[in-house]
Amino acid sequence: MKTIIKRFWPYIKEYKLYYLFVVFGGILIVISTVGTAQIMKPMMDEMFINKKEEMLYIIPLGLIGLYLTKGIGKYIQNVFMQYIGQSIITRFREILLEKIISLDMGFLYSNRSGELISRVTNDINRIQFFVANMLPDMFRDLITVISLIGYVIYLNPMLSFYTLIVVPLVIYPLLLIARKLKKYSHRSQSKNADVVSRLTEVFNNSEIIKANATEKFEMARFSVENWKFFKINMKAVYVGSIVSPIMDILAALGIAAVVYVGGREVYDGKMTVGEFTAFLTAIGLVFEPVRKIGMLYSKIQDAIAASERVFEVLDMNNKIVDGKEVLQRDIQEVEYKHVKLKYEDAYALDDVSVKISSGENIALVGDSGGGKSTFINMLLRFYDPDEGEVLINGKNIKNFTNKSLKHHISMVTQRIYIFQDTLAANVAYGADEIDEKKVIEALKLADALEFVESLEEGIHTMMSEAGANLSGGQRQRVAIARAIYKHSSLLLFDEATSALDNESEKRIQKALNEYSKDKITITIAHRLSTIEHADKILVLQKGRIVAQGTHSELLEKSDIYRRLAGELKK
Repeated sequence: MKTIIKRFWPYIKEYKLYYLFVVFGGILIVISTVGTAQIMKPMMDEMFINKKEEMLYIIPLGLIGLYLTKGIGKYIQNVFMQYIGQSIITRFREILLEKIISLDMGFLYSNRSGELISRVTNDINRIQFFVANMLPDMFRDLITVISLIGYVIYLNPMLSFYTLIVVPLVIYPLLLIARKLKKYSHRSQSKNADVVSRLTEVFNNSEIIKANATEKFEMARFSVENWKFFKINMKAVYVGSIVSPIMDILAALGIAAVVYVGGREVYDGKMTVGEFTAFLTAIGLVFEPVRKIGMLYSKIQDAIAASERVFEVLDMNNKIVDGKEVLQRDIQEVEYKHVKLKYEDAYALDDVSVKISSGENIALVGDSGGGKSTFINMLLRFYDPDEGEVLINGKNIKNFTNKSLKHHISMVTQRIYIFQDTLAANVAYGADEIDEKKVIEALKLADALEFVESLEEGIHTMMSEAGANLSGGQRQRVAIARAIYKHSSLLLFDEATSALDNESEKRIQKALNEYSKDKITITIAHRLSTIEHADKILVLQKGRIVAQGTHSELLEKSDIYRRLAGELKK
């Protein structure tokens, strides 16, 4: 817990002014709580035993004043602690998401989306309960306990000894329980990630589930994870629920000791009934916050486990180190020099060397797993070479900042990404301001203007999740328009026209050929029509360039290409 608070401290200390209000509210609560115990003495001695009539007015008004003060103190403390907690957690959620999306693609590929969603939502929510609820409660209860212990020692040191001797007995079982709860909390949060991952799979693959009538099959798979989650949570409940009975039993022992020893004191005339009642009230008020602190301490283990999972991500270092130089000029030349990249035991790229200049249209062909996607991903710095180097305009790609590098690159893949925003915002994705004239021009070049104008709100039409209100071909046209709008000097296409009919493909291809005359274009080809007119075709097999040339040249000299061209034609 000390470590976690230390990690949160840089954020907590920014709220010094708010904490002054929190402390002020705490002081009001402590004064009123101690006052509640103190007022018992005159109530018993003066009001009931000595029967002083004025006390019938003073004591009730005093009680009202005490509880009014306590209520104001609780309100002030709760509002400001909630503000601090909610504000810190809101910032933390952004910090965590920023960290996750800035990590290498290797991290994002290797972690399930459900796991990452769980960290940003579930883990942060558990921390929120700690920062916004548990921390203020512990702070208030701790001050109350310390004040009341001081008060009971002041009232009767000997009697307070018999009472407070039981408090240390609480600590050992509490530590044992906390250790168990932390273990179960880690398992619970991990299993929650499994549940979220399963849900993500179901919602992302709803079409294939419906097509195969596998609703019951998916429900059975989800049910297994769901009930495992339930069982882990119940184990935590079984252990955590022991805390309250232990605290109650030990509190009863302490109060029993007070009643016995205090009763003797009253019988012997060493204490008045009022003093004893005040002491007993104070002891009762001490054990309530002690019991709550014990309960909170057990629950805090859940927040500590969640914090550890969050800080585990925040402490990760990027393998891809951002460069310092801003790439200002257009990309006019790309060169791979003896590039090697290894995935596990196999090479994704193996001694690849090639130079591509502005105005060239390059096509990549090869069997699945040959290294085509990796070739393109190196330009986006999803990965860095294990050996060799990738040069942009004669300089190592690692020298440039990722932001400035990607400002000059547009990519269209087979998997189309449509965001829940207007169609115009999707075309101008990432731009600070949307140039509607430029959007329309991009849609025109992408052969998309006709269908966009037929939409009720045109370019201002809101897109459904994943662009569900568009057809596959329409989504692909929007993606092409996005690449055109960006006006990059390097275009990367992974079968960008695969969802289009032949006539639409020809129109878009003609427009793209005209548009990309002064740009570098690299296309992963899955259809023969895509590569026939390429300036150069690179044939990749097991990460190596085994042949290169124009379509006609490769048909003459490469058996591998002839086979691939035959497959692409089909």
